[in-house]
Amino acid sequence: QVQVLESGGGLVQPGGSLRLSCAASGSIPHIYVMGWYRQIPGKQRELVADITRGGKANYVDSVKGRFTISRVNSQNAVYLQMNNLKEEDTAVYYCAADPMGIGPDGAYWGQGTQVSVSS
Repeated sequence: QVQVLESGGGLVQPGGSLRLSCAASGSIPHIYVMGWYRQIPGKQRELVADITRGGKANYVDSVKGRFTISRVNSQNAVYLQMNNLKEEDTAVYYCAADPMGIGPDGAYWGQGTQVSVSS
């Protein structure tokens, strides 16, 4: 059984910061890719950022320069530091643990955490 648990969402004003945390536990000794996705009601889930076990990071253009993804391999943990938040960043953020690196269909998912950016 694999569990993926996120934390760190909340309400913040535009220009503020939040840090999301995620840890995967269970029978997965190594995870090749870990990442963060987000979803707005009525829209498809989109990749925000992901990072390989070797530390190679990938970001959607809209968050480059504002968000930073990092991970601790020994803990199967991934983090998303979000700075200079904008109202359009409001969404439910999901953590994905992709052991084989084959994409969303092969990932284990967290339950999601709400990020709301509003004045």
